[in-house]
Amino acid sequence: MKGETQMTSTTSEDIRSHDILSSGTEEIVSLFDVTPTDTPTPADVRAARLAAPKFGTVFTDHMARISWRRDQGWTHHRVEKYGPLLLDPATAVLHYAQEVFEGMKAYPRPDGTVWAFRPTANAERLARSAHRLALPGLPVEDFLAACAALVRTDRDWVPTAPDSSLYLRPFMFASEAFLGVRPADAVEFLVIASPAGAYFSGGLKPVSIWIDTEYHRAGPGGTGAAKCGGNYAASLLPQEQAAAKGFDQVCFLDGATNTMLEELGGMNVFLVMDDGSVHTPALSGSILEGVTRSSILRLAQDRGRSVSERQIPLTEVVEGLRSGRIAEVFACGTAAVVTPVGRLASDTFDATVGTGEPGELTTAIRDELTSIQYGRTPDRHGWMQRLA
Repeated sequence: MKGETQMTSTTSEDIRSHDILSSGTEEIVSLFDVTPTDTPTPADVRAARLAAPKFGTVFTDHMARISWRRDQGWTHHRVEKYGPLLLDPATAVLHYAQEVFEGMKAYPRPDGTVWAFRPTANAERLARSAHRLALPGLPVEDFLAACAALVRTDRDWVPTAPDSSLYLRPFMFASEAFLGVRPADAVEFLVIASPAGAYFSGGLKPVSIWIDTEYHRAGPGGTGAAKCGGNYAASLLPQEQAAAKGFDQVCFLDGATNTMLEELGGMNVFLVMDDGSVHTPALSGSILEGVTRSSILRLAQDRGRSVSERQIPLTEVVEGLRSGRIAEVFACGTAAVVTPVGRLASDTFDATVGTGEPGELTTAIRDELTSIQYGRTPDRHGWMQRLA
């Protein structure tokens, strides 16, 4: 979509309706068979791990799971012990990469409740990703119920330190054992969880971005708009090469013309102009529609900013940085929420963004988003949903 983004108003009734999961989802939560682990993490060990969370390496005691068979649909909703998956060497996902995933967080509140930020949007995106990878669509209610069932089972794993959260990783993969290029007849959906500390523990820090002109994350008609592992695998070599040059992240250009800004390996990108307007690459079929991205578009418009989703030529970015027309650049995603960019470079240019420090709008948007997520400010758009 090009031009200014159109938004609809949210009423107080809309906000109240999002305070808890729907009755239909709650009914599905009750269908989950919970089998407690026979080796629970000792309370003192859990407390030590929560005191210094190691995101992505420490996981809670359980995982939620739902199975799908072509002739049965989605069945066997359960929460079971976290542990290795038993896979046949011929399991389809290992050979044909038929899998999708999501990333979201469960946020603690002082009253002991636990909330998620726009989890319905994650559920809907998983369904779109699944469709693109020829996987079965998981109903939104089942997705939300699986997340809620796991959080309620492992509630003691939700960290309570400032700006900490419980990261949730829902994922779906082809589990049928066969060698053949066709959609699988057996699929598993799981949710696992990892406690996460503050992303910027020492304060908001700008990152440096290398713009890659050789490799592409995705191309027209490909899987760029789906959240699947192949897209991330494609970004690893360019990321490694950017790191060798001393850069924190890599940004990709479009695969059709190699001239238009698209996104980072795992984050969307925004430009803030000197007139206060906010610009981001338009969704083109090869860009992931980030939940944080769409939220920022709304919050920027709430502030009276002109918001534009459009094709952004790299030449415009280079000229804008040199002239000062581009005042701020930031990236956004679930993990970091909003990340300021202090430097952009490629084989043909090297430029500091503004003063090289986090910009005013970048900081304000991040503060507002995190305040909504942790319940420190009113949720006027009804984005938060209670899990436990």
